[in-house]
Amino acid sequence: MTDAVRVELGARAYDVRIGNGLIGRAGAEITPLLARKRVAILTDETVAAHHLATLTASLEAEGIAHTTLALPPGEATKSWPHLIRAVEWLLSEQVERRDVVIALGGGVIGDLAGFAAAILRRGVRFVQIPTSLLAQVDSSVGGKTGINAPQGKNLIGAFHQPSLVLADIDVLDTLSPRDFLAGYGEVVKYGLLGDAEFFGWLEAHGPALAAGDATARTHAVRRSVEMKAGIVARDETETGDRALLNLGHTFCHALEAATGYSDRLLHGEGVAIGCALAFELSARLGLCAQEEPSRVRAHLRAMGMKTDLADIPGDLPDADGLLALMAQDKKVVDGRLRFILARGIGAAFVAEDTDPAVVKGVLQDALRQH
Repeated sequence: MTDAVRVELGARAYDVRIGNGLIGRAGAEITPLLARKRVAILTDETVAAHHLATLTASLEAEGIAHTTLALPPGEATKSWPHLIRAVEWLLSEQVERRDVVIALGGGVIGDLAGFAAAILRRGVRFVQIPTSLLAQVDSSVGGKTGINAPQGKNLIGAFHQPSLVLADIDVLDTLSPRDFLAGYGEVVKYGLLGDAEFFGWLEAHGPALAAGDATARTHAVRRSVEMKAGIVARDETETGDRALLNLGHTFCHALEAATGYSDRLLHGEGVAIGCALAFELSARLGLCAQEEPSRVRAHLRAMGMKTDLADIPGDLPDADGLLALMAQDKKVVDGRLRFILARGIGAAFVAEDTDPAVVKGVLQDALRQH
């Protein structure tokens, strides 16, 4: 059983297909896109060990020739050296403008491969096969591609929509509990930003979802993708509504920079902590009741997730240091911090000029418990 969510972008519209066994059927799914029966696959070494053989067997069954580059796993791969390596490899493999690049991996590979496809020959098509929960519900949908800079996360990139996304629910069984829960941070975000009923469903079904319930996992992925697809269709290049998807991310990106984009803090963990901090900030600004951040934290804790700065190992900068890192964020407009705040669960909005003193107070209190 495969669900399909359409990302409505006119001539560049595409399907996100969600279901079991999709990697094993990828050859048949991709064939209609191909001008010639040849693809180039970008992946990482960890993902390749789990899923590459299944993908290549499905391609061979359809008579599709393939070539593969496996990069090192981890956030550090989203960098200039690996982008250069990927682009020069694609050129050496004589990938043409009508060809298709396949991104087989999590958010790092999806972002890097998508950016490589965007700049190769001024744009070649690519297919996302996301192998992490985070990539399935968030980074593989919507066309944001890019790499990190020493100054901050995702500061170099392009909007380049995929031609197809294949979200195979079976691959979630191969994730470590930590990686699965990191992705769940992005799932929770969708309920918090715009669907209180979905957040209530997650409170009821989250434990079953984490324990491996495939039906619950499919529903959570589909609802998350539906919400993202709707927002992207309204605001592809983030001039308005799409900024809501950054709930928790201003805090998250500063924390990721502070921890050196390392395994100390995974992106989805930073999102979860960031969402809790964004609701705390909203309550302090009088936008929502204090019960709302408490409910957010209670659910994250019930799922066994990171919820506070105290859950991040090692030293962190002081509040001024974290504020300085936030100032590098892409969401800064005219030098002013732009936060996604909430009037309650499911009621997020873009706040253009948040008082830095209140933000600093929230950070200082959070750091005291660290």
